[in-house]
Amino acid sequence: METLMLREVRADELNACAAMIRESFMTVAEEFGLTPGNCPTNGAFLPAERLRNDYENGNIMFGFFADGEQPVGFMQLRDKGEGIFSLEKLCVLPGRRHDGIGVKLLTKARIEALRLGGSKITIGIIEENTRLKDWYLLHGFVHTGTIDLPHLPFIVGFMELSLS
Repeated sequence: METLMLREVRADELNACAAMIRESFMTVAEEFGLTPGNCPTNGAFLPAERLRNDYENGNIMFGFFADGEQPVGFMQLRDKGEGIFSLEKLCVLPGRRHDGIGVKLLTKARIEALRLGGSKITIGIIEENTRLKDWYLLHGFVHTGTIDLPHLPFIVGFMELSLS
């Protein structure tokens, strides 16, 4: 019987987590026509070195691990100062979606941000990804605006969750 464990990511797991993030984000990249050429910073094209740099810069990373070692879900929190945390790279492997892993990762993000004195969690999403936007709205986030960045092939939507 498989066991699932939510825990902090270790340095020696960053390569496996980067591969899992790429696989998880690839479904969205394919749906919205993202490529390394038109959206190199998307999680579908995440180099392990970038994740390692985030880790070394103190970003908080938690993963869901099957049988203690295989990552199946991931989330990262970046402290932006003044009580604001950016939730990044929240993802679940396609075959593990709808098992409650994403909700548990989001709950862990809330707990960690609060533990560190946070008052707000922010996210940026593909505005046209209504399925994802609706999921965040369902979990207490509010939509705060959009921006059309000329170097990206989509409009970026901003959402936030008040922790107070």
